[in-house]
Amino acid sequence: MQHLYGITMLKHHGRFPYSAISERQDFNWPGDKKLAVYVALNLEHFSYGEGLGAQLAAAGQPDVLNYSWREYGNRVGAWRMLSLFEQLQMPASVLINTALYEHCPQLITAASQAGHEIVAHGYANAFTQQKMSAAEEKQMIVEVTNTIEKYDGKKPNGWLSPWIAQTDATIDILSEQGYKYTLDWCHDDQPGWLQTRTGKPILSIPYPQEINDIPAIIGRHIEASTFADMIIDQFEEMLEQSEKQSLVMGIGLHPYITGQPFRLRQLRRALLHITDRKNKIWLCTAGDIADIF
Repeated sequence: MQHLYGITMLKHHGRFPYSAISERQDFNWPGDKKLAVYVALNLEHFSYGEGLGAQLAAAGQPDVLNYSWREYGNRVGAWRMLSLFEQLQMPASVLINTALYEHCPQLITAASQAGHEIVAHGYANAFTQQKMSAAEEKQMIVEVTNTIEKYDGKKPNGWLSPWIAQTDATIDILSEQGYKYTLDWCHDDQPGWLQTRTGKPILSIPYPQEINDIPAIIGRHIEASTFADMIIDQFEEMLEQSEKQSLVMGIGLHPYITGQPFRLRQLRRALLHITDRKNKIWLCTAGDIADIF
């Protein structure tokens, strides 16, 4: 049957079939908890005078304004946020560009020594793998994986693509390189399997595209207090929904945004709201979730 515009069938990714959340068998998280909550802290590096990067304001190249604003996250914001996580006894999945091992290795060392999970986040957020050839993408993923293993002592289990930009081969390459999970897909409130060309599936763990400071604060110009309220509302609603069905709530953060002092104060308010209810939730990392499956 031919439809409007001559299209016979919509293109499909082939990674997973449709599944209504209301039709799935329920399960519990460790401790018989129903809501898993994790924080994803994105530690990123950018190229001076070229490449991609979130913008606080429009500027030409060399872009001193936005480059230095983003660098604030690595020099100040990230350290403040790691201190906050320590105060709250809150584990984090730390998503790293491996270019940071060249730029400020002490930051990643501090995150690792604090017991946080190290997650691969490409080489740098100045570029996207979407324009890479299959050979280039594989080389990049292999180099990122090997670099983390060299410095952290073990291979990363999880991957988030810079700018969440994949090629059609990304999931297959990740599976072939031994990754257990990816955070790139945001289509569900529960983990699910993505099929690969090798037949070895890789787990998709929900990663937030709205409870995330880049789309919320930079993309939609939401105030820090409103973003904190969004986190709290998301948490309370998902906590209520999870009474009938176990769910995953992620919080996506970038230290050059949420690590700014006035936003950090509001983030603290939101995270305190969550940690005050530790007895009702499973406070974990994305890797902890992957280990369950």
